[in-house]
Amino acid sequence: MDKKQVSQLTKNEIYEKDFKSSMRGYNQDEVDQFLDEIIKDYEAFETRIQWLEKENERLKKETTTLSEQTKKQPAQPSTGNTNYDILRRLSNLEKHVFGSKLYD
Repeated sequence: MDKKQVSQLTKNEIYEKDFKSSMRGYNQDEVDQFLDEIIKDYEAFETRIQWLEKENERLKKETTTLSEQTKKQPAQPSTGNTNYDILRRLSNLEKHVFGSKLYD
């Protein structure tokens, strides 16, 4: 069985399957109708599997691209809590608490 093939039968094998009839056998029209439904399901499954495989490949490529872009970007400092921000806030707090006396 092919690595990508999910089922053991193909839709053509189902379609071409011939059943022998016996005296108390199954109604051939009912069997044929049921096999037609199975073929439609196989086609739907094959279509869905192909779409999912393509989507999987696209997402893998996107993940690789984003990972490479992340590695190339320099680390950015976190906003709001850098030393400069802390010192500026402390200075503003001192000005507010002590007023102009501190800087006279």
